[in-house]
Amino acid sequence: MSDLYLTLKNGMKMPRLGMGTWMLGEHLSIYQQEKKALQAGIDAGFTLIDTAEMYGNGLSEKLIGGDTIQGYSREKLFLVSKVYPHNAGRPQIYDSIDQTLHNLKTDYLDMYLLHWRGSIPLEETVDAMEELVKKGKIRSWGGVSNLDTSDMKELFSVPNGDHCQVDQVLYHLGSRGIEYDLMPWLEEHQTPIMAYCHLHRLEACKEAC
Repeated sequence: MSDLYLTLKNGMKMPRLGMGTWMLGEHLSIYQQEKKALQAGIDAGFTLIDTAEMYGNGLSEKLIGGDTIQGYSREKLFLVSKVYPHNAGRPQIYDSIDQTLHNLKTDYLDMYLLHWRGSIPLEETVDAMEELVKKGKIRSWGGVSNLDTSDMKELFSVPNGDHCQVDQVLYHLGSRGIEYDLMPWLEEHQTPIMAYCHLHRLEACKEAC
């Protein structure tokens, strides 16, 4: 059982396998199929569900939080969502997290990610994430999606930047660039990699991630 989970720096246990939900929830005609697919995944042990406020402008979150996960114990699920870069500072991030929690029909996120680097200073984003942890709205601000080595070094240089729990990046057999410098740096700093598009849907990833 322990092989199914990864213990993060803050002591949280994160499932090693999960499901992404980009493009889900956008078409009512296949809503039931998508819901059943997610439920089949949960039943098979894929209890980490990754979404974002960007996905369908919240429709992905609403699909998950509708009747998809309502029959499952919240404690057994690991819910991840992402904030737009332009919403990753004060006061926008507070509205974003509240909307995400409303869409998912939950009181907290297990992991909150910055979707990609924007113009808001990392120090401001980290401060806001730390406040959300203290308020109990997120268990961890965890990963920062799509940050390369120089970005991670900058992140760790700001106060509490080393509280980052994961870095979510593109990684599969056809895209292994992170192995040269980013992966060794993350290993040195005990920060796990959360891979997206690990099944190599590369063309879609170029547009969505």
